[in-house]
Amino acid sequence: MELLSFFYPCPFLYFLFTIWKHFHEKRHQECYIVSYQCYKPTDDRKLNTEFSGDVIKRTKNLGLNEYKFLLKAVVSSGIGEQTYGPRIMFAAREDSPTLHDGISEMDEFFHDTIQKLFDKSGFSPSDIDVLVVNVSMLSSIPSLSARIINHYKLRHDVKVFNLTGMGCSASLISVDIVSRVFKSHKNINALVVTSESLSPNWYSGNDKSMILSNCLFRSGGCAILLTNKTALKNRAMFKLKCLIRTHHGARDESYGCCIQTEDDKGNTGFHLGKNLPKAATRAFVDNLREIAPKILPIRELLQFLVMSFMKKLKGNRKQSGGGKTSAVDFKTGVDHFCIHTGGKAVIDGIGVSLGLEKYDLEPARMTLHRFGNTSASSLWYVLAYMEAKKRLKKGERVLMISFGAGFKCNSCLWEVARDLNGGNVWDDCIDEYPPESLANPFLEKYGWIQHEDIATFKLPE
Repeated sequence: MELLSFFYPCPFLYFLFTIWKHFHEKRHQECYIVSYQCYKPTDDRKLNTEFSGDVIKRTKNLGLNEYKFLLKAVVSSGIGEQTYGPRIMFAAREDSPTLHDGISEMDEFFHDTIQKLFDKSGFSPSDIDVLVVNVSMLSSIPSLSARIINHYKLRHDVKVFNLTGMGCSASLISVDIVSRVFKSHKNINALVVTSESLSPNWYSGNDKSMILSNCLFRSGGCAILLTNKTALKNRAMFKLKCLIRTHHGARDESYGCCIQTEDDKGNTGFHLGKNLPKAATRAFVDNLREIAPKILPIRELLQFLVMSFMKKLKGNRKQSGGGKTSAVDFKTGVDHFCIHTGGKAVIDGIGVSLGLEKYDLEPARMTLHRFGNTSASSLWYVLAYMEAKKRLKKGERVLMISFGAGFKCNSCLWEVARDLNGGNVWDDCIDEYPPESLANPFLEKYGWIQHEDIATFKLPE
């Protein structure tokens, strides 16, 4: 009997051990951002109105109709005069790039920003266990990730992921890869490097659906240091709560709306189709449908279910036009909205869909104005704006939303781990934002083109 009484507590003890093991393992599966560093190119790479006009004028295949189209696009783009371009443009060789142009553009970013991240965080290259690099439109051999390993002399056992073709949503894909690695490996650090190479991707033709990318994309990048080490928890800036990826590549319409291709004259460029807004909306709605239950309070979800049920009873299934299209209030579960700077229309469209106010959209709009659309890295400039404005307080939640070719919509929710007010890429200009007006000088300088006649038009020297 005494022996049996000894075994009686065993099931209960095993149950307690199982619970302890679950929570102990989960502690080591968390994904924290320790630090991040956005790239600021040198001032000699700034694209002001006059220089941008010179670039357009020397593009030989353009005519009056294309000039009018570009003027309208640039004026309504929301992009200012402080954005940056690749050096190949300042050498007037954008229509004849070499492989070296693309690689040197990336090297300049790697050598500057990753080193600044190491210096700021106190980490060394030997501390990196996982490296994820995403640059969509440049693939070299050895890979760009290998160039980073060679330059910084990373360890021989570093786990490497080199992503191409993922588009503007690639940085959240990189974060997702890291978070999945963290679930199976304890006490490791990861470096995510996100950028885009513009040098080899200038479009020299006159197809309007492909000219647009020349106006929107700018040079930029970001390096992010992540960890799952519990010992670094108190140093962390953000903690990942959830991440959702939506891919509509199986739909032909979505797949072809945003694609690298050649025009009828053989000029390579990036086609942005007229059905892009429709494809983006469809992906956005599906993504929100999946992430909403993970980030919204129960009361908001219950209210949504009751309202949906009442609408079905009344047979009112049509939404009123021009207003908020989301049936739930995302601001009940989100404090800050970090939106991809794909363009003014993208930002405004998300604002209308989620019922956001001017304050909520300010970080994305100011980032678009100051840095332009820097592809996958744009989210981190938006986040840096919030930090520079001292908006981010411990416990608050930040929703990141990005779109990319494929067609993809990716989103994630971060929890602010401590009050943030550190210096970043916005330091030298944050007091100037938001400005009184976001209007750029293109209309004032080139507005006369709107009144020209194609039969008599001659571009001035």
